[in-house]
Amino acid sequence: MNGALGFRNCGSVLITGANRGLGLQMVETLASGAFSPGKIIATARNPAAAQKLQELAQKYPNIHITTLDVVSQESIDKAVEAVAQLVKEDGLNCLINNAGVNVLADFHNVTPDMMIENYHTNTVAPVMITKAFLPLLKQAASRGGAGGSATMGIHRAAVINISSMLGSVALSWDDGDDFKWYPYRASKSALNMMSRCMAADLKPDGILCMAIHPGWVRTDMGGSEADLSTEESITATLSVIGGLTEKDHGSFLSYTGEVLPW
Repeated sequence: MNGALGFRNCGSVLITGANRGLGLQMVETLASGAFSPGKIIATARNPAAAQKLQELAQKYPNIHITTLDVVSQESIDKAVEAVAQLVKEDGLNCLINNAGVNVLADFHNVTPDMMIENYHTNTVAPVMITKAFLPLLKQAASRGGAGGSATMGIHRAAVINISSMLGSVALSWDDGDDFKWYPYRASKSALNMMSRCMAADLKPDGILCMAIHPGWVRTDMGGSEADLSTEESITATLSVIGGLTEKDHGSFLSYTGEVLPW
């Protein structure tokens, strides 16, 4: 897990959707490892109901829980204010857009509302959240991170979008009759495009931006037949994220580090 050691040089990490599944596992793995960042900002729509997350925050003092409903601009703006008070002049080093939903629907039963619901959470929200947190990301990037380095990476400033290989147009023919999840797949494919667009816009400020596929994971969303446990997925995913450099800017990677086709 050498790549994850890079988080030791990361002053702050914000994770959306940290109340369950992959987001919760990210918080726990980062907090409990020998590579824990300075501040782990864990967001949830309803923190009071996130019992496991609350227990982790009591155990690890560098976990800070913040309310964030990713589909509410008012909630996003309030979260930015709260995070600004936490990170102060250091800014925000790493934003992980993890929150997501899977609205199950095939060609025969998909509706406009299903498409819009999935698109709002999985595609629109990461863009709006990144846009809102941009001043804090730019603040961190301008400081250069550990040692005043001008290189890209989570030590300086980075936006990580949790995507899925199911959003890959190039790989869609390999599925046969499986995974015809119209809302989910379309939203992740769109998120990949947004990641490329944001990468172009964030590059002048030295902010790394990329999309990563965490694998098929046994969560409420992934189902019980998935290949990976949350621990296996996040251990590998954080190792990739921790080792990102300029060469990975604008990329779409797997949790194994493999470059995935768009």
